Amino acid sequence: MGEKAGPSSDHSGGLGLEPVPRVHLPICDCTSVQRDLSFILFSVPSSPHLTPIPRKRTIYKSVCLSLALLVAVTVFQRSLTPSQFLQEPPPPTLGLQKAQKPSGHRLNPDNFWKNPKDVVTPAPTFSQGPQAWDVTTINCSANINLTHQPWFQGLEPHFQQFLFYRHCRYFPILLNHPEKCNGDVYLLVVVKSIITQHDRREAIRQTWGREQESAGRGRGAVRTLFLLGTASKQEERAHYQQLLAYEDRIYGDILQWDFLDSFFNLTLKEIHFLKWLDIYCPNVRFIFKGDDDVFVHPTNLLEFLADRRPQEDLFVGDVLQHARPIRRKDNKYYIPGVLYSQASYPPYAGGGGFLMAGGLARRLHHACDTLELYPIDDVFLGMCLEVLGVRPTAHEGFKTFGISRNRNSRMNKEPCFFRSMLVVHKLLPTELLAMWGLVHGNLTCSRKLQVL
Repeated sequence: MGEKAGPSSDHSGGLGLEPVPRVHLPICDCTSVQRDLSFILFSVPSSPHLTPIPRKRTIYKSVCLSLALLVAVTVFQRSLTPSQFLQEPPPPTLGLQKAQKPSGHRLNPDNFWKNPKDVVTPAPTFSQGPQAWDVTTINCSANINLTHQPWFQGLEPHFQQFLFYRHCRYFPILLNHPEKCNGDVYLLVVVKSIITQHDRREAIRQTWGREQESAGRGRGAVRTLFLLGTASKQEERAHYQQLLAYEDRIYGDILQWDFLDSFFNLTLKEIHFLKWLDIYCPNVRFIFKGDDDVFVHPTNLLEFLADRRPQEDLFVGDVLQHARPIRRKDNKYYIPGVLYSQASYPPYAGGGGFLMAGGLARRLHHACDTLELYPIDDVFLGMCLEVLGVRPTAHEGFKTFGISRNRNSRMNKEPCFFRSMLVVHKLLPTELLAMWGLVHGNLTCSRKLQVL
């Protein structure tokens, strides 16, 4: 800003005040000035007959008097502090800024004259998500514009129904248990279930879904939750809802949202749980997510996690590579070409059961929100992982298609194989209870598979 100011005798404290210019007075007889000043201020002509003062002398005295007054005012001003000039209160905006005390960039008096572009500004902060479930009403209507599309007319009715409401992502929560994440939670076990399958939930509570206050080795608790929608049949909904409410009063482990339980809505369970986790469980280390017809060996899960860190991009399970969309209409997993035109899916873990780190799960929630819903839930999660650039890790201990893909194989009933696994799909409730008893009983095996 122009030339650098030279040293001055004013003590403005670096507040940017202009130095008072020096005044050079002409040399005069100060005694004479004082005498003349007293004469002007206090002498009153007593008679009109007094001899008038010569004009030149009067002008000279006036000049000296003015200069003397200027010197007096200057000295008086310099004796005051800068704050004494602020007789009025600061503007309201300045008072507000002082009250807020922003924690970012603070204005330094030494930087007051710097160009604003040279001042470092704080990094932008991203708004945090909701502190509670923020969807309280169902406000969703069918996208009838699709009926005018030629390709839409040729789709099967259940695909048309899916596409009609594909844009409806989040629904109100009916049963909620945020207290499940209170304290130090090491592993959160999350099970997808439907309202009519109480027997499966009960079998899980008695076996691998049993909660623990400590995962051992100084680790936190193991907690269990079941994810549900509402009954798909209107005539049964009220009856089953009453039974579910009673079950939840007993166990307090059910999360339920107000959407229909159906195959295509399994993807809704994925995104609803991820959002719920992001809101209520910021400190959970790991999550196991599985179906209600699988066998899980909790001891093996915890042993596998012993050397893992929650900060890792851990997503491990029975991974499918280069899987192709099924185009046969008689198949449960049929996908029409208009819905997915690529030749293969990104890598994904079978939805029967997988493990993921808590930090990755929270990032996964935001990644999934960038994609349109897809009717196959485990494929959809693979797409979300692809958005993050994370590849799921395959592990031999996850058997979401059975220990042997041949359903009639005796290996699928052999408890010694189950004792070495982490997850095996699939078993009925009675089979789960029986296998759990065998694996945790006096079982003698010729050798133990090393899969951890």
